[in-house]
Amino acid sequence: MHDKSMTTSAALGGKRGKPVAVVRQGSTSVPIYKGTCRGVTRFTLSFYHNGIRRRRTFGKLDAAKEEARLIALKIQRGMGGENDLRPQERESYLAAVRMLEPLGLPLLGAVEDYMECRRRLGVIPLLSAVAEYLVRHEGFESGVAVPRIVGEFIETKVRDRASKRYVECIKDVLGKFSESFPGGIDEVTARQVEAWLRRGDQSANTRNGWLKRVKTLFEFAKGSGYLPANQPTAVEKMKRSKTADSDVGILTPAQMRVLLEEAGSEERAFLAIGGFAGLRVSEICRLDWSAVSLERRLIELRAGQAKTASRRIVPVSDNLAAWLAPLERQGALVPGEGVVVRTHNLARALGFVWPPNGLRHSYISYRIAEVKNVAQVALEAGNSPSIIFKHYRELVTEAEAKEWFGIFPTGRIDSGDSES
Repeated sequence: MHDKSMTTSAALGGKRGKPVAVVRQGSTSVPIYKGTCRGVTRFTLSFYHNGIRRRRTFGKLDAAKEEARLIALKIQRGMGGENDLRPQERESYLAAVRMLEPLGLPLLGAVEDYMECRRRLGVIPLLSAVAEYLVRHEGFESGVAVPRIVGEFIETKVRDRASKRYVECIKDVLGKFSESFPGGIDEVTARQVEAWLRRGDQSANTRNGWLKRVKTLFEFAKGSGYLPANQPTAVEKMKRSKTADSDVGILTPAQMRVLLEEAGSEERAFLAIGGFAGLRVSEICRLDWSAVSLERRLIELRAGQAKTASRRIVPVSDNLAAWLAPLERQGALVPGEGVVVRTHNLARALGFVWPPNGLRHSYISYRIAEVKNVAQVALEAGNSPSIIFKHYRELVTEAEAKEWFGIFPTGRIDSGDSES
């Protein structure tokens, strides 16, 4: 409010009881009276505060007028409660208000914030806590929206030539995640992510798969400078849901034989390599025929083709070589992922249910029974011995394994003298 205070003066020798001056601010008036004390001239302000008459005395009229002006202004502004401040206290108050002006904070709000910080910090000094916070959050761009990061992450995977299947998977999972968390990724908490994972009736395996994708996204965000580089991400320490051990579904030798005999050439290559070499579906879909050597009896998975991003050599069994030998081995082993769908449809048409990840599970189960060496099979399959031992041990007999790797084309083909 603009200071429009006015002072009217009376003659210093005016009638007794009349003010020597009156300071006005709007409808507020503060009179000043002249008197003497022990022969010394004094000027006294007279005003009411909280219904109580108060006085203040000064040796000079100008000082009395200045104080009367401040009191009148405060009363007019509804700050009558401040009128009993001593001059030093008033100056401190005004200085505090001036310091808070750039922040647009009222003094009371600032004090409340400070007291709450001190309450939470206990004996830790507030400045020390602020300094530590700045160090922990230095060097990253805060408030970057999750949808933006998801888009950048997917673009990166496409440029890196990730498999179409993988890209579609992260689009699906992370698309749902970004819809639920449209704000800054640095604002997302582990508790919120846990609630998101459990919002439906998904199985533990599904939730674990989603958590894996979300963790990958947060690591990408950290590497891109959207999260603090020197701090763990919100999801980094989140645990996988516990899953109950379940039976591994496998194909029987009779089912595998029927599938191979009824399949077309593309589906036959997919079936044979999956069932007799144990490659993952994603690995088969990235495989080129140049990696398959029937002469040396091996399949070489390069780092970019294997799921574990490390080179792996897989042996080619006699029956696998026999099934592959008649095929035209040029270019991509599987032209498109439609081969997988057609294979599953063929199984249904033949009257049996396709077990999840059936070819790989079948290979590992029968291979364990054949060689009785978990470490060897783990190396061939690109898995850990603990997982192999936990899920595949003693599922089939040695006789069944012999039958599985004894599945040859009708009129057995000698396939050991050619290379592609």
